[in-house]
Formats: sequence, C-alpha cells, structure tokens
Amino acid sequence: MKGKDFVWTMIAVAVAIVAVLLVRAHWHKPPSIRRTVPIEGAVIRRDPDTRKELPIENVAVTASDGVVSASTESDASGYFRLELQRQVWSGQPIVVHFQHADFEPFDLNLEAGRLLIDDKLHVVAMEPVPELAKTNVKESVVSNIRVRYTINSRTEKNVGSAVRTFQVVNQGNVPCEKHLPCSPDKKWKASKGSASLDAGQDNSFGNVRASCIAGPCPFTSIDSSGFEHGGRYITVSALDWSNTATFLLEAEVFHTAISSNVRESYPVIFGRTLNFTLPPTQEGVSLEGEIDGAPMVFPLGPDLYLSWANCSARTNNEKDKTTVYRCELKPGYRF
Repeated sequence: MKGKDFVWTMIAVAVAIVAVLLVRAHWHKPPSIRRTVPIEGAVIRRDPDTRKELPIENVAVTASDGVVSASTESDASGYFRLELQRQVWSGQPIVVHFQHADFEPFDLNLEAGRLLIDDKLHVVAMEPVPELAKTNVKESVVSNIRVRYTINSRTEKNVGSAVRTFQVVNQGNVPCEKHLPCSPDKKWKASKGSASLDAGQDNSFGNVRASCIAGPCPFTSIDSSGFEHGGRYITVSALDWSNTATFLLEAEVFHTAISSNVRESYPVIFGRTLNFTLPPTQEGVSLEGEIDGAPMVFPLGPDLYLSWANCSARTNNEKDKTTVYRCELKPGYRF
C-alpha cells in the first residue's frame, strides 16, 4: 500500500505543477509582435470614359486602424504606398482615407483579420468636385495646339587626317645584361621611342593606326594603350631590340559640334485635358496655339506655368526616360 500511496502522491504533484503553469501562461501572455501592413495602389479620376481616368497627384492618403496611422501622398502617376505598423493580434479594421481639394473625399475599407494581410493593388477612383454653375460667362476657346521643342545632338565631321613618323635608334645583337629596356625574352638590349599628336580644340582623333614601316620590324613591338580610345591627345610608343627601325602614326581628325533641331508634335486631348510626351534630350518646351482665334506662344518653363491650364510632368522609369506632360484647362477655357 505504501508503494501505491507514493505513486498517487507523485501524480497529484505533477497535476498541480501543470495547473500552475497553465494559470501562469493565461495571466502572463507574451506581448504581441508588431507587423507591417503594406498598402499600395493608384489614384485616378472617376469617369465613364476610361481615356479620361487620369492619374491624380498630391492626394493625401492616410491609413488608420484607430490605434496607429500612416500617411503619404500620391505622385505624378497617381501611385501611393505606405506601411502601417500594427499588432499581430489586432483585429481592428483598417480605413484608408483619400483627400484632395478638387475631388470628393474617399474612404477605402480593407479586410483586416488578425492574421490577414491585404496585399492587393488598390485602384481608387475619386469623383471630381462639381463645378459651380456659371451663368452668362463666356469661355475662351483654346485651339490648334502644337508642342514645340528643341533637340540638341552632338555631331562629328571628318575634317582631315594627321601623319607622323618617328624612329627608335638601337644597335642589334647587344646582350641585355640587365640593362633595361630589354627584349621581351630579356636576351637583347632594346630602346624605346614615342610620338604624340594634338587634334586641337573641339577636335578628336579616330581610326588611329601605328605600324613599323622600315628597319627590322619583326624585332619591334608597338604599345597602343595611348591611342586605342582616340581623343584629342594620342601617343604611341615602340620598343626595338634590333637595329634602328622607323614607325608611322596615322589618324583621322573629327570636329565635334552641337547642332540644334526644332521639332513639333501634337498633343492628344481628352475632355479638358491634353497629354503629350517628349524625349529626354528636349529643351525649350513651349505650346503654340490660338486663344479665341489669336495666335500665341506659351513657353512652358521649369515651373510648367500656363495662364490657361494647370500642367504637371513625370518621367518614366524605363530606360528611355520619356517625360509625360499633362495639362488641364483652368475654369473659363475650353478646347
């Protein structure tokens, strides 16, 4: 009986220990781990015509679950991305609020379960604020719009050639005996010589050639590192480990100039907005057109200011770096 009592006593002790650990675990939960909820998307104008669903920039975007919040602004392409820090075990819903002076506010409600992360791309279409009714107000007509800009390009014109000869004086069959320079096999005494050319201001050399033309050419070598890439200044050096040899340096001379070409293109108009793109090398952008039939020229300038439209620009991330321009008519004007 004593043995059985001991066994039952040990079982009771083990049960008590387990109960204590469970109670302690219940009252002392580990702190919740914070996680990051990424929210990404684009903001566009709501319109029945998809060609007029233009991106909206500078939209204030705020995400909140009632405890923590994060904010950002949309860029020129309408893109936004923010990260909301929240507790892993938080079940609070997430509301993303969009605010812009020219559009009706918009709230986006995201699914937010305790372990759920909404990783969708959210396209938010905002409704423009209705314009106040205008009575007896004549709108100016903007017509015949053309985009004018300049492309600068670098041109090279062949304006001549240059020739120079030089000799490397040496006596053949003289042992090197560690007197530098020596032949490549370190057996015979050698000599070095060189020649240089200057193409002049705004000129450069191309198609450079150097050769041994007289003397024991098989026992010579030419160092091309000073002219292989051309340029305004070139240098050729030669090594001779036999009798005196003669070398010829030839090159074509190219003159570099910058030429400007004026280009014109026509924008695409949807509703009250015109769109056009320009290459990365463009300069001096201006819009030419007519206001109520009167021809005018409107330099766009770095501030993208026009008296009759609000303009914005963004550069594509692709390799071509094309700039996308968008101009929306101000009140009182129409196409």
